[in-house]
Amino acid sequence: MEKPFAITLDPGSSLANRTGSWRTYKPVYLDRLPPCNATCPAGENIQGWLFHAESGDYEAAWRSLTENNPLPAIMGRVCYHPCEGACNRQHVDSAVGINSIERFLGDEAIKRNWQFVKPATQSGKRVLVVGAGPSGLSAAYHLARLGHTVEIQEAGPFAGGMMRFGIPKYRLPRDVIEAEVQRIVNLGVTITLNAKVSNIDESMKAGKFDAAFLAVGAHIGKRAYIPAGTAAKVVDAISVLRSMEGEEKPMLGRRVVVYGGGNTAIDVARSVKRMGAEPIIVYRRTRDKAPAHDFEIEEALQEGVMVKWLSTIKQAEEGEITIEKMALDDKGFPQPTGEFETLAADSVVLALGQDVDLGLLDGVPGLDVKDGTVQVGPNMMTGHAGIFAGGDMVPSERTVTVGVGHGKKAARHIDAWLKGETYVPPPKHEIAGIEKLNTWYYSEAPHVVRPTLDILRRQSTFEEVVGGLDETNALFEARRCLSCGNCFECDNCYGVCPDNAVIKLGPGKRFEFNYDYCKGCGVCVAECPCGAIKMVPEEN
Repeated sequence: MEKPFAITLDPGSSLANRTGSWRTYKPVYLDRLPPCNATCPAGENIQGWLFHAESGDYEAAWRSLTENNPLPAIMGRVCYHPCEGACNRQHVDSAVGINSIERFLGDEAIKRNWQFVKPATQSGKRVLVVGAGPSGLSAAYHLARLGHTVEIQEAGPFAGGMMRFGIPKYRLPRDVIEAEVQRIVNLGVTITLNAKVSNIDESMKAGKFDAAFLAVGAHIGKRAYIPAGTAAKVVDAISVLRSMEGEEKPMLGRRVVVYGGGNTAIDVARSVKRMGAEPIIVYRRTRDKAPAHDFEIEEALQEGVMVKWLSTIKQAEEGEITIEKMALDDKGFPQPTGEFETLAADSVVLALGQDVDLGLLDGVPGLDVKDGTVQVGPNMMTGHAGIFAGGDMVPSERTVTVGVGHGKKAARHIDAWLKGETYVPPPKHEIAGIEKLNTWYYSEAPHVVRPTLDILRRQSTFEEVVGGLDETNALFEARRCLSCGNCFECDNCYGVCPDNAVIKLGPGKRFEFNYDYCKGCGVCVAECPCGAIKMVPEEN
């Protein structure tokens, strides 16, 4: 009787000892790009800092976070967290509260006085940053860490830009701004206040700067033509919010009409409500078309702010305004109806958007300005060599997070330009979509909701409305992260491999495959919870 084929093999042959020669496909470990990282305008490595946070090493998490964003305590309060909208966890139960963990880390850093590490060497190059808002602060921080000498020249009496003059205290306490700005100053950045730059070319020559980054915020409120009597009080929203930073609050009267539907309109209405006024928002479109975020609208309604949807102001007189009701046409656009209503109003606040003061660019050759913004190339440089721009000054979404991202991007390009080089960003990994994950490995864990101030106190004080997480809640929330596309050493591949072809390299070092024994069955890929392994064709 003949022996079975497998037994007759020479024990020293490759088929007997190296079953990997049977493969046509092989598994490889890889890092995919988590969708939260991919959608963060500031370019944070969210999954990376969450990894440290979920292990309880909060300082390591904060230092990882601030590699990209120097303002986590601010961002944890005012960022509209697009990362959470992309989070794969929402397909299991609900998105990870990334923004709330970021705030916890930022607050922890302030409490524990963690500081940035100064660079070991200096480049000898000087860079002027115009504007101490989020984009300017971010650029200054990153440039300083790259070893350059940086001076921020700010026209206002305080640093913070539109974070201070456009975001009310109930959303962003001023001591938080002060603490995070001071940490950047401690890094070596000079901030000169009450220093309006009227001509960027002259300022660069006077200070012997090698490059400049323009980050002037949109401080000028847009106007609209409203027929108004001489006694009618019509002001712009940014002026109102700015005046609240001083000791003398704006005198708007008791009945205040806010014209507009964006976040600034909501901020003004909620602010004057806290001052004892009775605000009414007038907006020409429906709630679902309002530029303001819906949760902000909901909070305003909870606090007693009235809204007149599908309405437009036709006339303003002393003590009253006339509004015309609108109706949607068959294409969903508002059209006048000829139906009018009179509302009592001591003042009208226009919240119709903002413009940037571009006067500092007068006479500078090579600049291209369109629709009130400066045109820049992919490297954030304007048409004038050595002058870069970002934030509200360039065509983009005007948010704190976008501004911080612009500052970081510009700093890297400025650094390369000063060295006579071109900065080339590293290639991005493929995105770890939900289809790459095995979500059945993760148990349901409900999202931790941040505490909020009670309605009565919200209506009468400027105390912070949304509270932060405590350490227990922050740790729990961080551990809800699925680690999309990045190995977190769960040992699944090690346990399921039928050939014992997975080698553990030790804590924090992940694994590798012994291809002499791997048959390419793909079980490891099928059972990896986070999508950190894929099959690739075997090379001949």
